[in-house]
Amino acid sequence: MKNFTITGAEKTPFLTWYTEGLKEKFSIEGYEYCEEKTDDIRFVFNVIDPEKPRPFRRKAQATFVVSILEKNEEPENIFEAAYPYLIRSLANHLIYIVHTKKKTDVYFITPEQGFYKLCYQHKEEDFFQKIYERLEPVATSQLVIDNNFEDDLDQNLWNGNEITKKISLSGKKLDEMNLLPAPFPLEKYLSSRDMRQLKKLYGIGGLSYGNLSSRQDNKNFWMSASGVNKGNMQVIGQDILYIKGFNSKENAMEISVPPRITPKRASVDAIEHWMIYKEHPKVGAIVHIHAWIDGITATEINYPCGTIQLAETVADLVRNAPDPSRAIIGLKNHGLTITGRDLDDIFDRIEGQVISQVPME
Repeated sequence: MKNFTITGAEKTPFLTWYTEGLKEKFSIEGYEYCEEKTDDIRFVFNVIDPEKPRPFRRKAQATFVVSILEKNEEPENIFEAAYPYLIRSLANHLIYIVHTKKKTDVYFITPEQGFYKLCYQHKEEDFFQKIYERLEPVATSQLVIDNNFEDDLDQNLWNGNEITKKISLSGKKLDEMNLLPAPFPLEKYLSSRDMRQLKKLYGIGGLSYGNLSSRQDNKNFWMSASGVNKGNMQVIGQDILYIKGFNSKENAMEISVPPRITPKRASVDAIEHWMIYKEHPKVGAIVHIHAWIDGITATEINYPCGTIQLAETVADLVRNAPDPSRAIIGLKNHGLTITGRDLDDIFDRIEGQVISQVPME
């Protein structure tokens, strides 16, 4: 259902004009505006008070919340000033509006993809069209974050095999690269309290800097679990998971684990890895890192991690690469997905090329 609502704190004259413009634009594009809060609301614009940024309480996982905040002076560091409001308001996106004497800039901030801006130049139709084009694709994307665990892993694999040993060794290589858990230094912008909130809400582990996987056979692959220390992956079903496939009816990844173990969740990028392995038999391994390499092909839209749409976009770019089995794909404002014949092939190819700071647009 394509519906939306606007809620939150009291609006200034500019925010009244701004939210009415959003309302008109999304209505023209086929979204139904809802005055009342419903359980199946798809898209929420939540105006927040800078002193008390109250979150919109979702009743469904699919609800996409965009917090809106207005400031009348430009801070020294926009991202540092804005990012905590994204976390405190429990939003998927933050629109941070900054007025100065000469101009009005509208910044878009997301949990994992950095930030970008639009300048308001008093051309209303063009302005709201650009906002719609930025927000609508990500707001309607479909998350795949559920896991179906079955304790049916072959007993011969309970302690892993040569492939999982290679994943463990490659995890140590990843650890030695000293990359960030996100495309930017979170601790620089968030208090300890906000960091705890971020980890709780978005599942960012303290050492969750990317992920890696390796093919087992034509149908299955091994992958690092979410939020684990990549430098010390040992336990099958907790640190390293056996991914069997994707259940489209339940929108969940299918994972096989040993019996009598409490499994950890699969990385949100598992759906992306699954699509690539399924289409390209020569791809033997995949690595995702929050870093960059100059001169690469990159996605155009900042789809959230763990969505079907991001997975399909990356899979399409891999498909069109000169050699899909050895592709390096940029995820705009986020990082890299790298395919290889095996994990050694990937690390050998990127050695000396990786830039730790992802360029933001």
